[in-house]
Amino acid sequence: MKFIIAIFIFVIVSIGSASFFTVNETEKALMFQWGKIVRSDFEPGFHMKIPFMNNVRKFDARIQSFDARPQRYLTLEKKNVIVDSFIQWKIDNVKEYYTSMRGNVGNAQDRISTIISEGLLAEFGKRNMHEVISGERKEIMDKINISANKIISEFGISIVDVRIKRIELPPEVSLSVYQRMESERQRIAKDYRSRGQEEATKIRAQAEKERTIILAEAYKTAEIIRGEGDAKAAQLYAQAFDADKEFFTFYRSLNAYKNSFSNQSDVMVLSPDSDFFSYFKQANGSIPAKGLPQ
Repeated sequence: MKFIIAIFIFVIVSIGSASFFTVNETEKALMFQWGKIVRSDFEPGFHMKIPFMNNVRKFDARIQSFDARPQRYLTLEKKNVIVDSFIQWKIDNVKEYYTSMRGNVGNAQDRISTIISEGLLAEFGKRNMHEVISGERKEIMDKINISANKIISEFGISIVDVRIKRIELPPEVSLSVYQRMESERQRIAKDYRSRGQEEATKIRAQAEKERTIILAEAYKTAEIIRGEGDAKAAQLYAQAFDADKEFFTFYRSLNAYKNSFSNQSDVMVLSPDSDFFSYFKQANGSIPAKGLPQ
């Protein structure tokens, strides 16, 4: 008897637990009866169902994100670009979502990717490379978002946002672009070096010209000063000679002796009667009759 009561209680509890289910705020739920959808408008909270007749499936109602596969697109000037994007979407009508996508997230993302790809293909084909990369990217995304939502709404889902992560050139095109950029930079560097060398040559030529002018002016000034000095010296010598001719002759002889015997190894072969030794012969320092030593 106790065993039967225990079984009865277990059955009652099982049936009771199978008769209730909860729906969270982040979920949307569908109730099926023999495989057919009978209800989809569940609010968050506790709900009842008929055990073994009804079953419930729940779906994530939050915004979901995924990265679209990178695709190649042609711009207006027929240039290939590789676009990598990500998409955010959510379920609006869970019944339509289940009917069209069988409740499969992968199916929904594939369908969204196809619609976004077609939109990008159309928008990129209207614009050149500059507009695609920098000029009108936000405008492109806004237009794609609007047009894609018009198509995707029939599947019970909506696109919250579409963003391009990066736009790249194909590897073969990138290499060509890099090579052209490198050549251009080398050309610019060569041009700068040529201009620098030209400017350096001009500066050196100007400096050399100024140096020559400065040296010439200095030489001119030095010669003028030297000439004035020689003239002054000659004037002083002349005045000194006129003042005391005998002393001046004696002074000149002393300078001649000094210059002649400046080195002990010097040897001179002269006649003792030479005028050069006239002041050695005359103890009183009188001027010899033959003249002055030169």
